[in-house]
Amino acid sequence: MYVIMAFDKPDSEALRLENRNEHVAYVLGQDGVKTAGPFISDDGDTMIGTLLVLDVATRQEAQAFADNDPYNKAGLFEAVEIRRWNHLIGGLSDPNS
Repeated sequence: MYVIMAFDKPDSEALRLENRNEHVAYVLGQDGVKTAGPFISDDGDTMIGTLLVLDVATRQEAQAFADNDPYNKAGLFEAVEIRRWNHLIGGLSDPNS
C-alpha cells in the first residue's frame, strides 16, 4: 500500500473548490482507493490538502494516480509526498456508507 499526502498552495481554497467535483469523481472511479479525505486547517473548516491510501503494488502506480488527479493537474498542490505504508491497526471502513 501507498499513502499520498498532498499539500495545497497557500490561499488556494477557490482553486480546490473549482476542481472538487472532478477530483471526487476521479477518486471514486479508481480501483485500489482504501480511504481518502482532505486535510483541514485548525479552524475546522478550510481544506488545505489531501490524504489518500491506495492499495497498489508499486510506487509507479501511486505516482500515476497522483499525476492524474484533477487537483494536481489544476496546479493545486504545493507538495506531494508518496510513501509506502503498511496497514497494521484499525479498520478502513467508509464513513459515508
